[in-house]
Amino acid sequence: MFTLVPSNFFDPEKEREALEGVAQLEADCAVRHIDIPQYDAVLVYSLDGDSVISTHEIAGMLARLPECPAYNKILCSIRGDMLHIAIAQGKSLLLANCFRIQDFTTAEYYIFLAVKSLQINPEVSTICWASDLEPAQEMSLYRYFKSVTRI
Repeated sequence: MFTLVPSNFFDPEKEREALEGVAQLEADCAVRHIDIPQYDAVLVYSLDGDSVISTHEIAGMLARLPECPAYNKILCSIRGDMLHIAIAQGKSLLLANCFRIQDFTTAEYYIFLAVKSLQINPEVSTICWASDLEPAQEMSLYRYFKSVTRI
């Protein structure tokens, strides 16, 4: 489990409260944070099992998001049964989340939902991938996005 908090509103002594505001935590679950200075944010996360893997994945993606070449920065990754997605416009971070998926069609559903909710036009946007894509998956994305790149 993780959440992003704007740096201006983050208090290290209340990191647990910040995460409990969006997720249910076990009483003995440890909570930590990572500064994300390029987006003036703090990633607050729990140290329980699978969430550590998701946290490291999304933190890595946030570090690589500026490598996306266009103004609309859409970076995705699939690890196991989890889609990780980070979206920014210019230097403004709009979304960082992960979703449990059954297949690539489900991943596309979440991608399109996120893009639509942020009012980003996929036809003029490049989608970047931080994990491998099968050729059929890449071709499926090309039907909707201007370009598909691997970073």
